[in-house]
Amino acid sequence: EYIKLLICDSFINSKSFRSRLTVSPNRSQLFEDESVSLSCEEDDSSAGWTLRRNTTRENMTQCEDGWGEGNGSSCKISFINPWDSGVYWCESREGSTSSIINITVSGGSVILQSPVLPVMEGHDVTLHCQTKSPPSKLPADFYKDGSLIRTEPTGHMTIHHVTKSDEGLYKCHISSHGESPPSWISDIGPDVSRLTVSPNRSQLFEDESVSMSCEEDDSSAGWTLRRNTTRQQMTQCEDGWGEGNGSSCKISFINPWDSGVYWCESREGSTSSIINITVSGGSVILQSPVLPVMEGHDVTLHCQTKSPPSKLPADFYKDGSLIRTEPTGHMTIHHVTKSDEGLYKCHISSHGESPPKLLPTSSPPPASTSLQLVFILVLHLVVFCPYFISTLLMVSLYRHRLTENHLSVSMVMTSPLQAEQGLDDDYDDVTTEHHF
Repeated sequence: EYIKLLICDSFINSKSFRSRLTVSPNRSQLFEDESVSLSCEEDDSSAGWTLRRNTTRENMTQCEDGWGEGNGSSCKISFINPWDSGVYWCESREGSTSSIINITVSGGSVILQSPVLPVMEGHDVTLHCQTKSPPSKLPADFYKDGSLIRTEPTGHMTIHHVTKSDEGLYKCHISSHGESPPSWISDIGPDVSRLTVSPNRSQLFEDESVSMSCEEDDSSAGWTLRRNTTRQQMTQCEDGWGEGNGSSCKISFINPWDSGVYWCESREGSTSSIINITVSGGSVILQSPVLPVMEGHDVTLHCQTKSPPSKLPADFYKDGSLIRTEPTGHMTIHHVTKSDEGLYKCHISSHGESPPKLLPTSSPPPASTSLQLVFILVLHLVVFCPYFISTLLMVSLYRHRLTENHLSVSMVMTSPLQAEQGLDDDYDDVTTEHHF
């Protein structure tokens, strides 16, 4: 049982690497033309964390892919613009993702300064209503969910001992300067969820039906589905889209403007990994899994038409270059490696071309896992077993000394049957003394 505990604990501690996205300056709203630095704080630098974002103009793009200046797992935007507003996250080569951070860039003259990450329940949080040009400490009205809370003469408001009831959409207003964009304030919790999509593909035809569900580790966490599209940011199911049922959501007739990133979020502000969905108004899509493909596994891409027949000859492209033409409209990539990652699309003559699809891969656990397991096992033995080792040494020493005493005064005669009865029977043996 003890060995089982060690092995179980080792596997728990050798789970996939995690990262946390940090933003400097540490606020969720920024003025146009400000400079901002984003960094993936890594548990393991070998995981290869990169920064990705989804904005009103781009989906699933990474730093230096038309925006930002990259430096390892960090990224700097020297002059940020309103079209840089969106959700940002860190993603590893293995397909793991950090929690999401929502950044809003204002072209106006007022912003609401608030932390980019959820607030720990019971802690205090201060909201600052700031103008682009000084003086910035002006009287400001603070609103929650559209209702005035109070007016603060110095332009900042502190919420003491944050609770669930403090969650909501906050904004502020300074007379003669204007109003800030809204910011969602939530508190933090440890829950975990996974988003599943049915049908299990990242591209859908217009007017198709799709169901999404947050598979919960804890149903009491209150998971809801959120999305960020070209029209809406950080909206949840039933907030103008979808039909909700607990932690599930159904879109009966999906449209191209529903394209974007989707994720699960708990009442405590914890988030699942992100799923990118593209809705095509055309007649061809590329069917591929919504989640990263495990390295070494096979993946099949289907080039599908909206109306039958769907198994038509199709050209498959990667990063803009033709790979090959498949007569039945599907292409299998065997034993996927990192070199297979890229932007895929397909084309069917007389029907058209599919939207592009980024195919990421997910690496298996690193080879060092077994070495880590051995190390952790030895560490547990060293840390938790000294009393066990000491006891063995004491018993051994005691028996050794007992044997020496017997040799000096007597010779013990023990039958084979008695020998099998163990140490306790040693004191019942019949002895014959021999004086030397």
